[in-house]
Amino acid sequence: MSRLRSALISIPLIMLTTGVMGTISLIVSFFDSSGDRLHHLARIWGKILLGVSFIRVRVEGLEKLDLQTNYVFVSNHGSFLDIPAILSRVPHQFRFFAKKSLFKIPFLGNHLGHAGHIPVDRSNARASLKSMSEGARIVAERHISMLLFPEGGRTVKGLRPFKEGAAYIAIKAGVPVVPMAIVGMRELLPMGSGYIRSGRVVLRISDPIPTAGMKLSDREQLNERLYHEVARMMVG
Repeated sequence: MSRLRSALISIPLIMLTTGVMGTISLIVSFFDSSGDRLHHLARIWGKILLGVSFIRVRVEGLEKLDLQTNYVFVSNHGSFLDIPAILSRVPHQFRFFAKKSLFKIPFLGNHLGHAGHIPVDRSNARASLKSMSEGARIVAERHISMLLFPEGGRTVKGLRPFKEGAAYIAIKAGVPVVPMAIVGMRELLPMGSGYIRSGRVVLRISDPIPTAGMKLSDREQLNERLYHEVARMMVG
């Protein structure tokens, strides 16, 4: 039943919605240099994708966030639907890092670029550091948040070691970093799966970790703390 529903309803509607919202996003981008309106469109897109996939996301800990504060959000990453889940449930304006190749995909790439998301070349350490510095500048100067998946990509199981980019950005921008854990999404749309299962997912949000007074040399310790907090929430 899940396979049939996914093939006949969810996947066609996801493709249709992405095409329609991508076109609207492209039009709106001519009147929105900040990317804020595009973020609102992305939130709508995320909610629709979850709806047509028959996936419900419950949030724990949203009250810990201050809408007047910008953060660096850190989360585990096991499914393509992680970003729609976070977009649809976290009310902050945020941008995220995406593989450079994604910016070449029609509609999706146009939206990513116009919305102000940052391309990252994981194969080039110097280019990657430049992207991290640009992310820190955006967070500090534009007062918007940033979302990172510090594992460096989706994982089949468990939690891979974190790269230090999120800790670097949070310390350099001087903003709190917020560990989050998405629990259950990987089981509904795992890597390599050809169909989407319906079900319930939990997005857990931990207490923001202040970075005021930290130095870049503290990023390894902060990164380790982030890893353990996300790991704890994934099984808690």
